[in-house]
Formats: sequence, C-alpha cells, structure tokens
Amino acid sequence: MIPPVQLSSLDQASDLPARPLHLAIGMFDGVHLGHRAVIESAVHPARASAGLAGVLTFWPHPSALFRPENPTRLMQDAATKSRMLIALGVDVVITQAFTAELAVIEAEEFLPWLRQKLAHLAAVYVGENFRFGHGRRGDVSLLIANGRKYGVHVFSVPRVNLDGDPISSTRIRAQLEAGDIEAANSLLGYDYFAEGMVVAGKKLGRTLGFPTLNIAWSPDLRPRFGVYAVRVSGGAKRGLPAVANYGLRPTVEQTTAPRLEAHVLGECPVGEGDTITVEWLRFLRPEVKFARVEELRAQIARDRETAAKFFAT
Repeated sequence: MIPPVQLSSLDQASDLPARPLHLAIGMFDGVHLGHRAVIESAVHPARASAGLAGVLTFWPHPSALFRPENPTRLMQDAATKSRMLIALGVDVVITQAFTAELAVIEAEEFLPWLRQKLAHLAAVYVGENFRFGHGRRGDVSLLIANGRKYGVHVFSVPRVNLDGDPISSTRIRAQLEAGDIEAANSLLGYDYFAEGMVVAGKKLGRTLGFPTLNIAWSPDLRPRFGVYAVRVSGGAKRGLPAVANYGLRPTVEQTTAPRLEAHVLGECPVGEGDTITVEWLRFLRPEVKFARVEELRAQIARDRETAAKFFAT
C-alpha cells in the first residue's frame, strides 16, 4: 500500500508507481451510493492485482464553462470530495481542471489522451450514463470500442436505484434545496454534513438563553433555510445532539450571507477556534421572521424540545 496521493492535474501523474492503474472517472459530486458502486468496482480489482485504484474527477463542474451565468451548484468542495474518495480505499485522486482545451477533445481521442497521460492505465470504470468528449458525443459503447483498440479494459457500472428511480447528484441537490434532508441522506449513504471552524459571533443566542456555535461554512449549494436536528462532532467529542439554524437570521440581524449556528442540547465541550462537523438529520421548520425577539425566544425553546424528542426516539 502506498500513502494516498492527491494530484491537481493529469500532468502530475508521471511519477505514479509502475503498477496497473484501475481508474474510475466521473464528477462524483456528493460521493453518493451510485458513485460508490463505480469507485468500489475499481478498488476491488486493483487490490486483487496489486494495482492502484484511482479516481479522475474534475473541477469546476463543466457547467461553469458552458453556462457560467447559471452553473450547477455543488454539494462539496474539491478537498472534501478527495478526502471522501480516499476513505473508500482509493490510492490516487486526480482532480483535473475542466478547461476549454479539455472540452474540445473529440470523443474518439479521449481514451488515447488518457493513455498518453497515464502510462500504466489498465482499466477504466464509469457509470452506464457516462458521457464524454466534445459536445458530450461519446458514450459507454464508444469507450468500450476504443478500449479494445488501445488495450484498456472498460467497465460500465449500472446505476443504483432507490424507490424506483436512479440515484443522482441532481436528485440529491433538489432534496437538499427542498429541506428533505432524510431523503437526501438515504441517497447519499451517509448523513449530509457541514465542516468549519467555530468563529466569534455577536453572542445573540447567549442573550436569548440558547448559546450557539457559529460555524464558518459557505457551501456552493445552499440547503433550505431553516431549523434542523443535527449532531455536532469536534475533537474527541462525537455525535453531540444539537439543533441548528441555517439562514439569514431575519428577526435579529437579516444577514446577506446565510449562516450556520448550532446549539448543543447538553454540555458543549467545543468552542471558538475548534473545527467541527455538523451532521444534518431532520428538517424541523423553515426560517421565519418574528415580530418580536420574545417570540423568537419562545420558538427556539420549542425547537430545542422538538429536537430533544427526535433524539429520544
């Protein structure tokens, strides 16, 4: 086993060990259950053949090039995605910039282009709906045909379905934006999470009797504004039951950028300067503006009670 390697370009891959490379290719935003099926299909034969399991992914999303006025909003940043891929047993993560030069590579030239960059490429693994090449003209059939021509095995992994429909990043993004966090978690295969450092706030929660952790977190894709039952982890403390608000705080401040604040239901052993993870479990209510601070205080007390009942079940 080699220590996991993270590369920011295919041009950096020349120094990889001279071992058969089993490469999963895709955007893999969210690293959901469907993505995991593709990635695991590369990891298992790599282990069996003393090869390397690799992932080729891209940043930014191609839509940032083709429709910059309305790009696809991503669930994760590149660093978080790489870390999750490595946790699945991947040896090499290559995050290739999606540029205009890459976009015009013809579909027939895609695999030879990869072979030139990756001398020990043995096999490629993609989802059955994978498209590639200029104008997205290439499909799995073309990739398989070119694989035979250039000596690269190509494996198409069937899509994973849940509740009768394929799992996709698009489907999960829509659920997050709708606040359907439990459905999103089912498709992800893990609990959606936010990571960030606890930063100083205005101590407004403390004055209301509900001190909060203010987390520095600015996601590309914004989940629905509202109140959630969550778990907070930081340092040695894992899975602390909490209630969180994500939104613009219209009653007390009306910020222009949404903020994530979490109130731990019991003793809170983490604080300012700590990096924490917030796992989102259930949507409790949408964010609303109250006429008076006293009404907000009473609602927060009810939110805390609702969250406590959720964790007690």
